[in-house]
Amino acid sequence: MKEFIHKYEDRIHGVLSCFDRMLFRGYLPIMSGWSMAQFLKAHEIGSGDLKAFLLSNAERVKAHAQAMAEKDGRPFQYLSTSLRKEDAARKLAERDGIEEGLVCVFSVLEPCRTFSFRFAPAQAYAQSAKRKCLHLYYYFMDRDLGLIHVRVQTWFPLQIQVYLNGHEWLARKLAAREIRCTKLDNVFAWIEDLPQAQRLSNRFSQLNWPRILNRYATRVVPQLDDVLYGCQYYWVAAQAEYSTDVMFKTAAGLRDLYPRLLSHSTLCFGAKEVMNFLGRKLNGHFQGEVVSDLSSFACRRVGGSRIKHRVKQNWLKMYDKAGLVLRVETVINNPGEFRVRKQVLRDGKQRTEWVQLRKGVAYLFRYREVSLQANARYLDALAVVDDPTPGKQALQRLTTAKKDAAGRSCPGFNPLAQPDATLFKSLLAGEHCLHGFTNRDIRARLTSTQLLRSCADDPKKASAKVGRCFRRLHAHGLIAKIPRTRRWRVTNYGRNVMGTSMYLREHHFPNVYSGVVH
Repeated sequence: MKEFIHKYEDRIHGVLSCFDRMLFRGYLPIMSGWSMAQFLKAHEIGSGDLKAFLLSNAERVKAHAQAMAEKDGRPFQYLSTSLRKEDAARKLAERDGIEEGLVCVFSVLEPCRTFSFRFAPAQAYAQSAKRKCLHLYYYFMDRDLGLIHVRVQTWFPLQIQVYLNGHEWLARKLAAREIRCTKLDNVFAWIEDLPQAQRLSNRFSQLNWPRILNRYATRVVPQLDDVLYGCQYYWVAAQAEYSTDVMFKTAAGLRDLYPRLLSHSTLCFGAKEVMNFLGRKLNGHFQGEVVSDLSSFACRRVGGSRIKHRVKQNWLKMYDKAGLVLRVETVINNPGEFRVRKQVLRDGKQRTEWVQLRKGVAYLFRYREVSLQANARYLDALAVVDDPTPGKQALQRLTTAKKDAAGRSCPGFNPLAQPDATLFKSLLAGEHCLHGFTNRDIRARLTSTQLLRSCADDPKKASAKVGRCFRRLHAHGLIAKIPRTRRWRVTNYGRNVMGTSMYLREHHFPNVYSGVVH
């Protein structure tokens, strides 16, 4: 993201990348029907006793929550209507001055996954079933994590969900080290020592999450002391948000720029570009959809809007926070779309290979790497959105004839002409971002266009014509040769000027023209 930061460094206070909303889920080793059947058999619970067993243990979990709330003098409330539980809990904590410990417990009737008996010719077995049961939402004020909630379903298999926010954790770490900062909601608008804050943020994925989460599991599930003695929860990251916040010095600096960024990302980022941001290529084997959605948040914050690019179950978002921060955020719901390098056993031998990324909390380090790279690619792609001040100079440079290394004259480009616009578009295609492009790659994209239509049947002539285009592009500094290869890449200047030219031709010029012609 260095290119974006360098371009707007006079407006920017700094950049901070940090985990935001985190949703962990815990599963006991009785989630499958077979393992639950073995558990019931070990405790001598037959088909006629299953319902009573589930109901009695559900009542026990509820009674435990009521006793805990009564002991700490905190409210226990059943919610029959919709309520923003986190906001209500935060208000209670502020009202009562709670800095650590239980804030409240809400109980809600929600769908759950439990078990029922099925009968086979040999024996009865347990089978997963969907029911509705009481769910308990414990809200705790944690000394290190801030306000968190622990959601536990009262019916077996007693699934747990823990929600927390990485910015809350970082705020407490900064306070402990007496590093001054300005925090608005869940975003930092200013931090005194940004490098130290980033180093602290990087430690979040390295925390001992099983120990942290199990500490709360033992507080809310009384069965872990007897019926489930010896069982431990397996913790996964059900949803992980990793944000990169660009903090602007003034609201005016972001206010003038943000609409242009939204417009560019809406009009210029297609499926190939979005896939490239997430480190993937769009090919014929891709099964799914890539959707970009521009939405308004006027109901939540005045004038707020965001764009979300969704690839299957994972998202890439951009929006403004508090009018001072530009946030680019990667949300991972399905880590199987990414890869991690690890030791695996193949044919009886240990090998290091790239394999599917798993949900286990041990892989949070890879979540951070993947998300940070996606955010950085997105910001770099937005670097083409420029203020008009240096635009005239770039336009003059693009349209003026240049000389190549051999002293031969190379004419300038016309950004509004169809042949030059087609050439620019082929060079900026998303599949060239990672590995560059060759003469053959560009010929394949230009075969049916005006540039190569006259020599489409003669590969040698077509190759020579594209080669002359490369010489002209290189003379203008739009492309550069990758050393020791036959591949080329688009330069930073080339990406800026060609992207701006395409925006001018496809969007700005038609809008202005339609406004002056009657």
